[in-house]
Amino acid sequence: MQNIPEVRLGIVAVSRDCFPVELSQKRRSNVIESCHAQKISIIELKTTVENEADVLKSLKEIHAQGVNALVIYLGNFGPEGPETLLAKKFNGPVMFAAAAEESGKDLINGRGDAYCGMLSASYNIGLRELRPYIPECPVGLPEEVAKMIGDFQHIARIMLGLKHLKIFSFGPRPHDFLACNAPIKPLFDIGVEIMENSELDLYDIYQSAEGDSRIESVSHEMTRELGAGNQYPDILRKLAQYEVALIDFMEKNLGASQYGIFANKCWPSFEKFFTFVPCYVNSRLASRGIPVSCEVDIYGTLSEYMCACATQLPPTLLDINNTVPADMIRDNKGKIGDYKPNDLFMGFHCGNTPASCMASHAMKYQLIMHRLMEPDQDPDITRGTLEGQIRPGEMTVFRLQSTADTILRAYAADGRILNIDPKSFGGIGVFAVREMGRFYRHVLIEKRFPHHTAVAFKHAGKFLFEAVKMLGVNDISFNRPAGMLYPNENPF
Repeated sequence: MQNIPEVRLGIVAVSRDCFPVELSQKRRSNVIESCHAQKISIIELKTTVENEADVLKSLKEIHAQGVNALVIYLGNFGPEGPETLLAKKFNGPVMFAAAAEESGKDLINGRGDAYCGMLSASYNIGLRELRPYIPECPVGLPEEVAKMIGDFQHIARIMLGLKHLKIFSFGPRPHDFLACNAPIKPLFDIGVEIMENSELDLYDIYQSAEGDSRIESVSHEMTRELGAGNQYPDILRKLAQYEVALIDFMEKNLGASQYGIFANKCWPSFEKFFTFVPCYVNSRLASRGIPVSCEVDIYGTLSEYMCACATQLPPTLLDINNTVPADMIRDNKGKIGDYKPNDLFMGFHCGNTPASCMASHAMKYQLIMHRLMEPDQDPDITRGTLEGQIRPGEMTVFRLQSTADTILRAYAADGRILNIDPKSFGGIGVFAVREMGRFYRHVLIEKRFPHHTAVAFKHAGKFLFEAVKMLGVNDISFNRPAGMLYPNENPF
């Protein structure tokens, strides 16, 4: 994964001046030991912050150590002003956590009152209009705080990625894709850059890459990856040329950003001029942490990128596509377990899911486009999909989306991809999410989310939920369990 940030965690202890500073320092060292035991890499910052002068000293140390994600640790009550000033002046994601008392045998000089101090910190966090990560149970013993820090590194990776991200889009959305609306103002609100381009620009950069010396090696890579599924070897050079062109464009146009992703037009005129479908190339770039969304879905590729940052695994973008037939459910009861029929759906797209995320894969042609563009003839310009069953295992469906009036909304739901033959075309799998039927009605339909969803190939809802909160998004939905009604759900 080449296109996501490396998190360099640092932990700074804070101490209120009427409490023993040694208590906070000792507890910080204990947290460091627990982090190492849990294989969490973290830098122990030696400056303990008691006042504003210490804030400036700490910031210098943070910069010198290359820390880009900061844990502010209340080893005792903590100085509410300086500790929140440090959070404000630090240029990156911040987590607050605090020390629990260790023993009833040492509650005189060994009592830190950080439980109380977190309350004062929270008030000052509000005064300074900060949005740090505060764990659900932010006060704990060293091993518990270390686990919180382990969660924070995934959340911080998402925040750092978005902070330095640029989206490259090519072309307007296809006709009747109004659902994938993309007001760009909210992107700037969360610190994401965007560079919009035309389909003609895309064709120009593709043609300009003709004859590039890298095309041969990329086509050989494709041959090795496809293996026995290499059904159309004659188009690999075209696909390799397209891949080289996109990578070159990204590298030349990142500008002040560090990471790039794409939202590209892929039909209907694309096939006539490029003479292939771009799905396989999209899958290959996604495997490197550079998602390329279908149908110029700008918020779709943004959501994919957040999934990649959360998991450090390739993501994909799928349609929440069709129900699972009753006979398929009946024939696979053992694999479905206690999921209900309404918990199931099929996730599908033409062929953009990375090979590493597939149980089986082969290069094929896009059947729906073939019906429209090449009826009654062998496939030619509609070739280039990567099709097969999507790999079973953990997954999270996720989307961050702007409404037409530029309000950001999001959802996340953990679930599983089941090992059931989907018996259909495209990149496709049988997905299971608890209470999906209610989630579909009262979140996806009620809040008018597009049919595209980003898929993380690991449970990542916890990290994505927290990252979206840190972005300032107030409307975050999830699949509510049975008995927990949605606001507009009929209780009768």
